Amino acid sequence: MPSSLLLEVPALADFNRAWTELTDWLSLLDRVLKSQRVMVGDLEDINEMIMKQKTTLQDLEQRRPQLEELITAAQNLKNKTSNQEARTIITDRIERIQNQWDEVQEHLQNRRQQLSEMLKDSMQWLEAKEEAEQVLGQARAKLESWKEGPYTVDAVQRKITETKQLSKDLRQWQINVDVANDLALKLLRDYSADDTRKVHMTTENINASWGSIQKRVNEREATLEEAHRLLQQFPLDLEKFLAWLTEAETTANVLQDATRKERLLEDAKGVRELMKQWQDLQGEVEAHTDIYHNLDENGHKILRSLEGSEEAVLLQRRLDNMNFKWSELRKKSLNIRSHLEASSEQWKRLHLSLQELLVWLQLKDDELSRQAPIGGDLQAVHKQNDVHRTFKRELKTKEPVILSTLETVRIFLTEQPLQGLEKLDQEPRELPPDERAQNVTRLLRKQAEEVNTEWEKLNLHSADWQRKIDEALETLQALQAATDELDLKLRQAEVIKGSWQPVGDLLIDSLQDHLEKVKALRGEIAPLKENVSHVNDLGRQLTTLGIQLSPYNLNTLEDLNTRWKLLQVAVEDRIRQLHEAHRDFGPASQHFLSTSVQGPWERAISPNKVPYYINHETQTTCWDHPKMTELYQSLADLNNVRFSAYRTAMKLRRLQKALCLDLLSLSAACDALDQHNLKQNDQPMDILQIINCLTTVYDRLEQEHNNLVNVPLCVDMCLNWLLNVYDTGRTGRIRVLSFKTGIISLCKAHLEDKYRYLFKQVASSTGFCDQRRLGLLLHDSIQIPRQLGEVASFGGSNIEPSVRSCFQFANNKPEIEAALFLDWMRLEPQSMVWLPVLHRVAAAETAKHQAKCNICKECPIIGFRYRSLKHFNYDICQSCFFSGRVAKGHKMHYPMVEYCTPTTSGEDVRDFAKVLKNKFRTKRYFAKHPRMGYLPVQTVLEGDNMETPASSPQLSHDDTHSRIEHYASRLAEMENSNGSYLNDSISPNESIDDEHLLIQHYCQSLNQDSPLSQPRSPAQILISLESEERGELERILADLEEENRNLQAEYDRLKQQHEHKGLSPLPSPPEMMPTSPQSPRDAELIAEAKLLRQHKGRLEARMQILEDHNKQLESQLHRLRQLLEQPQAEAKVNGTTVSSPSTSLQRSDSSQPMLLRVVGSQTSESMGEEDLLSPPQDTSTGLEEVMEQLNNSFPSSRGHNVGSLFHMAGDLGRAMESLVSVMTDEEGAE
Repeated sequence: MPSSLLLEVPALADFNRAWTELTDWLSLLDRVLKSQRVMVGDLEDINEMIMKQKTTLQDLEQRRPQLEELITAAQNLKNKTSNQEARTIITDRIERIQNQWDEVQEHLQNRRQQLSEMLKDSMQWLEAKEEAEQVLGQARAKLESWKEGPYTVDAVQRKITETKQLSKDLRQWQINVDVANDLALKLLRDYSADDTRKVHMTTENINASWGSIQKRVNEREATLEEAHRLLQQFPLDLEKFLAWLTEAETTANVLQDATRKERLLEDAKGVRELMKQWQDLQGEVEAHTDIYHNLDENGHKILRSLEGSEEAVLLQRRLDNMNFKWSELRKKSLNIRSHLEASSEQWKRLHLSLQELLVWLQLKDDELSRQAPIGGDLQAVHKQNDVHRTFKRELKTKEPVILSTLETVRIFLTEQPLQGLEKLDQEPRELPPDERAQNVTRLLRKQAEEVNTEWEKLNLHSADWQRKIDEALETLQALQAATDELDLKLRQAEVIKGSWQPVGDLLIDSLQDHLEKVKALRGEIAPLKENVSHVNDLGRQLTTLGIQLSPYNLNTLEDLNTRWKLLQVAVEDRIRQLHEAHRDFGPASQHFLSTSVQGPWERAISPNKVPYYINHETQTTCWDHPKMTELYQSLADLNNVRFSAYRTAMKLRRLQKALCLDLLSLSAACDALDQHNLKQNDQPMDILQIINCLTTVYDRLEQEHNNLVNVPLCVDMCLNWLLNVYDTGRTGRIRVLSFKTGIISLCKAHLEDKYRYLFKQVASSTGFCDQRRLGLLLHDSIQIPRQLGEVASFGGSNIEPSVRSCFQFANNKPEIEAALFLDWMRLEPQSMVWLPVLHRVAAAETAKHQAKCNICKECPIIGFRYRSLKHFNYDICQSCFFSGRVAKGHKMHYPMVEYCTPTTSGEDVRDFAKVLKNKFRTKRYFAKHPRMGYLPVQTVLEGDNMETPASSPQLSHDDTHSRIEHYASRLAEMENSNGSYLNDSISPNESIDDEHLLIQHYCQSLNQDSPLSQPRSPAQILISLESEERGELERILADLEEENRNLQAEYDRLKQQHEHKGLSPLPSPPEMMPTSPQSPRDAELIAEAKLLRQHKGRLEARMQILEDHNKQLESQLHRLRQLLEQPQAEAKVNGTTVSSPSTSLQRSDSSQPMLLRVVGSQTSESMGEEDLLSPPQDTSTGLEEVMEQLNNSFPSSRGHNVGSLFHMAGDLGRAMESLVSVMTDEEGAE
């Protein structure tokens, strides 16, 4: 645009800039579209390009407002300016950019349409290609299944039938190949602008393979047809050839007889006639030579296929007959010739012929010797083979001459008498004729023997040399093929190796892919080891044959071995580097967790992937994370909490917050567990699986609570805590159920939802759970307080009593369902009471009560509020309550109610009524009726420990509590063996959950006269067990004393022997040392004495342990007797024994506050009793009437039931509630 025009119309500058920008973008987009090529036939590449086209279209549509704004601006400029040149330029540019826009949009749409059609055509071609490859595979399989079978007419006919069937199948399969070719041609024709190499190469490979298969089938069919024809013709040809042999043999016999007539040599005409007949015979023999060799070759093929059959024996006889006749015919022909060529100078010619043959044989032997040694490469051996092939042809040509000459000499020496030889030698000789004839005979015979010997020697030498050449040729060919194959595979692997990028340049997310590719390459090159071994074996085999490899072959072998070793080293180094990089920086590595600690601490990893921590300042290591160590130290501040359930819950709450699990919902935890497919609860999890799952959990929490969650720190600390709870031995594995139990127990969810989820994990597919599965769940759950050192207050580590309590609650059903489990858990069993208390602690953290603590005067009370049900307007804060502080006039055994949320008016009225009711109760009543805030479990008659999974190592059990558990198990076994069990004497309809009924049953058992052999109570069982243990100890002591007496006697005997022999006396037993024994026998005795002393020490230690256990059992027995004697000592009211309070032998005062009524959110329905937690009821009974009834209820007589007293107390409570309501209404009216 001219600058003058820009000066005249300044707004044109902005228009020109926007137009240029949009035009450049469209031009660039057009160039990019034209340069984009896809691999035809690659669905992934085509789909990716379609997505790119879609994205480009979206970008184009997003820029359409820019085009419209430009057109609007252009129209406004045209309206505002009167310059015709400017208007023309604006119009031209708008038209150009609109045309360019439309062209790009049309190009995009056309390209997208083309790609869609290409995708469809490619899918069709791929399907056709797969079908073609499938038929190719079937054809190859049939070809490979063909094996060399019997060479008989039937066998060959079967092969012909199979081949024709395959040819028929190939004609049918040709359709699949043609379809694939047609679709490939369509792709090559329609999408030639794109990359069609894949289609082209695949099509060529398919057609080449198909052509090769067809060629092999056709060749095989032709070969089989020819073989079938020959086999059918073989018997006829053999019969015909044998008939000709018979005729030729007859002719030869006639000629032979004619040549042996006397004075034949004098009849020249007769000799010529016989010679002509012999030549005719020899011509027929030569004409039938090829027929003979073909028959012999085919006959031996048939023999090999018929090996072991009767037909083979017959055929072998006929072939032997044919060979014999053929050989005899040739010999007779040569003899006939020899006789016909005989003359007066025959012996001289024979002498010269034999000399020439000897010279020729010597020359050929020297020539054969010069061909050695065998060459060191394939080319040299091929040349030697060609030379020797020519050499063998010369021998073959010379063979008839040599055999004929030798036969002529033999015949000559046989037929010519000495007188004939004398006539033949017409030269004057000094020797007598007889002697001269003998010399001639001796000379010819000697020369003939030499020729025969040299000929056989030369043949053997030639055969041996040919064998060496064949072996060398076969081995060198195998070596050449093996080296070529190995070189090709090594070059392919080296090309892949050359494409490797440095590990430091790889993206972290791609490390796993690169690692898998390198491992795949290692798997591909693994078979190359066999190739290398094969090549080396061939080289050694050639050396064994005495063949020195050529320098080229030696260098090739050395180069291949070196390249193979370098390739192995490179692959292993690459895998190691990628492993280290993936371990240290990969997505599944623990590298990101290294930021969870700061100096001087360093996070390290043990060989089993378990993390540990190094303090470089103190040069020490520890398993616990530094922050976890600080957390554990801070938990020591809570040890002053008097009640263990609250102490444990408050520790877990602090731990829960430190691990940020208070932010984790149950649904999020379940999603993470399902995402990692953690469904097999019995399967172990390794460290990486735990880290991956925890990372998923905390990544989600970080998205929801960005400022509260430090993912590396939380993952590392949670891992540390899980290992402390379930893998104290740091084996690097915990069970899936343990992992779920730990995470779900501390997550944020409703208590009953947790119960349902945990029960579902151990329930069967039908929704029921047996004792073993429930034991697994409770075992994993009890490890949480156990790790904090609080397990003793929750029934100990043996969960069998809890399991028994649950199933007794379910009326001893073999399996329980979720509803019964929830009902039992709502009673807060002793082993699980810490979990609901944890929820109440969490709920009470933000609770603010408008009340003042009567001890520390805190107002308002923050946290738990404890209201006395004995005194009016008496409240205690959680700090004072947990520390055990009380005000004057209030005792800890007085009933109290706990609130973790602010109270309502109804709860205030209800508590007032209860206080009023308790005002009329004596101290003795509260001492006799303590109340527990949990369900105790009966642990006196404990059985065997439930199954403890080995995959989650636990702390050592070598403590007093574990020994008590062990002997309690033995007590249960003894009880079962004696046939006395508690349930045997209780009807099925009765409930043994009520401990009052349990005590009453024990009292009845004590009052009955039961046989001594059958204990009826725990006390008798304990006494019998104690007597059994005492008897066992006495037997052990008796055995030890007997051993001691035997040792003393042996010692005295040895001492006497030493004194008798004049040796130095033995030291006393305490002074005997196992050093410098005087003889091997002494050494054995000393060692035996030492072992006996060690055994005695172990038995004494065991006896001490049993004595300690007896003391503990006596203490328990004493408490049980007190428990059983208490109801008998109590006074009876109205003839009914007052029930004693329920208790547990393993319950501690610190387990949970006695006389405690828990009221508040989540747990109020499960902790209170009906009389204390029932809602207020309106009643018309006035205060005066209630007082009157109370006065009438306290006469001195004992005829009334105590139940009426409680009924009256209830009426009093309801009356007080109505009184408070009336007073409240009056105050409102005033």
